[in-house]
Amino acid sequence: MIVEFKNAGLSYGEGAETLSDLNMTLGEGEFRFLTGPSGAGKTSLLKMIYLAHRPTRGEFSLFGEDAMQAPREALPALRRRIGVVFQEFRLLDHLTAFENVALPMKVAGINQNQYREDVSELLNWVDLGNRMDAKPATLSGGEKQRVALARALVSKPDLILADEPTGNVDPAMSERIMKLFIELNKLGAAVIVATHDLHMVQSLGKPVLRISDGKLSRAAGSGGAA
Repeated sequence: MIVEFKNAGLSYGEGAETLSDLNMTLGEGEFRFLTGPSGAGKTSLLKMIYLAHRPTRGEFSLFGEDAMQAPREALPALRRRIGVVFQEFRLLDHLTAFENVALPMKVAGINQNQYREDVSELLNWVDLGNRMDAKPATLSGGEKQRVALARALVSKPDLILADEPTGNVDPAMSERIMKLFIELNKLGAAVIVATHDLHMVQSLGKPVLRISDGKLSRAAGSGGAA
């Protein structure tokens, strides 16, 4: 099992729980959309899966390991198996688009000759082949989002978490991005995409999870298990 929560909850400080009574499983090669109103907890759930926060109660396992008990020094190895596209792009201003996308490979100690083609291919896929040498300050919001997407996917992660990945791009690019997620899913990656685009959700026919008032449920008419 890639992700499993049992009766988990998340609270910040002494306030009410942001997420409560969370029960969810995600197996290898499964695809889930995550929907719900703004502020319902979609981003908090994705960040919890990425180990930016750990549940404040309950059980949580990631890649078959007890993520509640894992020591801090074990977390980077787990995170390296996850590709993350959050709404904050977190690009490094002094690096080019190519260098930002290549950063996970460089950090992992991989020789540039081994990843140059993959980085170029991804940037071409997201229609930034002519912007590889551009610095973030010269990129639009949509272009930055596509660089962040390519960076998240370049290492071929086992799990992809995407928070509104099509929010700043046009419909044609949205379709292209979703095709990329689907192809990676077919190759074995588990995928969770948080989105407000219900038309896209309905058109792809993938299982849907919904968060409302901090509670997670399977959307009516949706396949798959919460």
